[in-house]
Amino acid sequence: MSTKRKIIRTLRCKNKKNIGVLAALISTMSSLGADIGDIKTVKFGELFNFRDITILIDDEDHLNTIVQAVRKLQNVELEAVIDDVLETHRGGKIEIHSRAEVKSIEDLRKIYTPGVASVCNLIFQEPKNAQIYTSIGKNVALITNGSRVLGLGNIGAVAAMPVMEGKAALFKQFTGYNMIPILLNTRDVETFISTVETIAPTFSAIQLEDISAPHCFTIEERLKKSLPIPVMHDDQHGTAVVVLAALISTCKIMNHDLKKLKVGQIGLGAAGQAMSSLIMKYSGNTVLGTDLGETAVQRFESQGGVSSSLNAIMNECDVVMATTGRAGLIKPSMIKKGSIIFSLSNPEPEITIEDAMKAGAAFASDGSRVNNLLGYPGIFKGALEAKAFTINQEMLIAAAEALVSVTPEGDVIPDVLDQDVHTTVAKWVMKAAIHTKVTQDFNS
Repeated sequence: MSTKRKIIRTLRCKNKKNIGVLAALISTMSSLGADIGDIKTVKFGELFNFRDITILIDDEDHLNTIVQAVRKLQNVELEAVIDDVLETHRGGKIEIHSRAEVKSIEDLRKIYTPGVASVCNLIFQEPKNAQIYTSIGKNVALITNGSRVLGLGNIGAVAAMPVMEGKAALFKQFTGYNMIPILLNTRDVETFISTVETIAPTFSAIQLEDISAPHCFTIEERLKKSLPIPVMHDDQHGTAVVVLAALISTCKIMNHDLKKLKVGQIGLGAAGQAMSSLIMKYSGNTVLGTDLGETAVQRFESQGGVSSSLNAIMNECDVVMATTGRAGLIKPSMIKKGSIIFSLSNPEPEITIEDAMKAGAAFASDGSRVNNLLGYPGIFKGALEAKAFTINQEMLIAAAEALVSVTPEGDVIPDVLDQDVHTTVAKWVMKAAIHTKVTQDFNS
């Protein structure tokens, strides 16, 4: 998989207060391919203004080219090149706060000894009380071994921590619940499973993240069977939810019914398997699928899919989804006129939106629009508030339909930063959990 990603830098510039100086600076950077972001005035002076200009560039060489050009401009002095991403991550993005203040001996006695003993006994006599009198009911574990981090590959658990912290911070913002990153330094499936089972009592749900296939399938399946709490691999099912929502919305725009279209899946890794499985559940129809790995194809067939080929899928299917990690795999000549193309590999798709549309696709999208943040916060919040002991496909379909319900007319997906989106997803998921009778209260 390609790991080419753009980088963000901020250039702090001291500009002489002459008309046209800022315009010349912006024009110079743009002409060299910089994508201009925020422009912030740091300080107004009598003779000079100091401004921070954020740019998106290809790599360090591209940055150096732009820096050299800026330094040659008259009336402009480059004060600093700032890596805002590193600064944002300094010290980490999450921290733990106590909800109970200790300002007196009485406070201490209430939250610790001797008062805490009565609470422990209450939970010992009835374990369900832990959901009321501890943080367990608000805790979701985010567990990875860093064996397949999106766009980066097998970088290991520690290097994956910035991703985990980001997901945890966003989860807290959109749900109010705690997501606690846990890094497992192992590639052994049995060690991974036994470790999660051992620490599971601390949490009310488990989110698995960035685990390579096929181990991710085994780990999730085993943990779902052994643990009495929801377990979900986000790279599979979070992706599937957002893709299904985007497809339903796309079909609405085009006056199609997804349930009546022929769907093909190219690439049967973690995301591809889950996407095709959820679409088959939603539509009641089979999906054609292809992958270079025989085991992946066998797993796909065991879920009800039909093995096919790249050419057959491109020729026969009305909807084509691709998650292969192979940039340029789909050639313009392969595009079926009027088809819907979801080329989802990041950071570079199997075919660009522009090329797909020029080749005759009725609609095309890429992985930049499929953000799991639209799914996992609401899915887990809904499961927790329903006191669900699992996350089933009905709950995932409810999450997708919830996203469709809050997508503005003419758009494919809603605003990922809209709090109401996540609240709606949680409500629909909770209702689906209750309707399908997978709640703890019903089970008891």
